[in-house]
Amino acid sequence: MRPSTHFRTLALAFVGVLVLVLATTASAAEIHVMISGGLTAAYKALVPEFERKTGHKVVTAYGPSMGTTVNAIPVRLERGEPADVLIMVGYALGDLIKQGKVVADSRVDLVKSPIGIAVKSGAPRPDISSADAVKRALLSAKSIAYSDSASGVYVSTEMFDKLGIAAEMKDKARKIPATPVGEIVAHDEAEIGLQQISELKPVAGIDIIGPLPEPLQKITVFSAGIATASKSPDAGKALISFLGSPEARDALVNSGLDPIPAGATH
Repeated sequence: MRPSTHFRTLALAFVGVLVLVLATTASAAEIHVMISGGLTAAYKALVPEFERKTGHKVVTAYGPSMGTTVNAIPVRLERGEPADVLIMVGYALGDLIKQGKVVADSRVDLVKSPIGIAVKSGAPRPDISSADAVKRALLSAKSIAYSDSASGVYVSTEMFDKLGIAAEMKDKARKIPATPVGEIVAHDEAEIGLQQISELKPVAGIDIIGPLPEPLQKITVFSAGIATASKSPDAGKALISFLGSPEARDALVNSGLDPIPAGATH
C-alpha cells in the first residue's frame, strides 16, 4: 500500500470513529430521577449497568413518596427541582398524575413490596407467625417505629385498629420522617421497626424477623412515570423499561421485591 493510500485509510477510519463518538454523545441524555426508599437498593445496583449500555447519565434525588419533609418527592416537585422519572408508591404517583405533574399513560407498575418487622441484631426475636402473635409482640415492646410513607400510614391508621391496640400504641409507637426505620432500630431508639422489607434489607445492625402474617399484610405497589416537565422523556422511558425488564429481575428479587409482569394492572 502506498503511503498516501495508507494515510487516507487511517484518516477515513478516524473520521468514522469520530462520527460514532459524536453520534453517541448527541443521543446521550441526562436523566433526573426522584425515587423513594422502596426500590432504592435494587435501583442503585441496576443504574450503572443502564448507564453503561445506553450512555445516558442518571442523576438521582432520594426522598419519601409523601409527607412534608424537605426531601419528599411532592415537595421537591413543588420547589421546581428537575425531574424526568418519578419512582414511588403507586397511589402517590397516581395523585401526581391527577395533579397534572406526571404523564398519565407513562405509568408503569414495577414491583410489589411487603411490610416486614425488624429488631436490633442479636435482640430476642418475637413470634410474628399470626396476627395474635404480632399483637402480643407489639404490646410487649417498649418502643415501636414505623415510616412516614405508605407502610407507616397503613400500620398507624389501619393495622393498630385491626388489632385493637390503637390506644396502647399512642405513647410508644412513633412515625419516623425521612430516615429509614431500620436505622432507628439499629441505634436502639426503638425495639421493633415496621417498614417495607426492601427498605429494611440495606440497613446494617438489624435482624429482619420476616413479613407480617397474611391477615395483617399490606402490599405496596411501587410505580414509575414520566414527569410532565421532563426534558428527556424518551431517555426516561428507556430507564423505566430497563427497570421492568427480565434483566432487572434478580436485583429486584434480591432486595425483597416481587416484580410485576409487564402489562399487569393493579
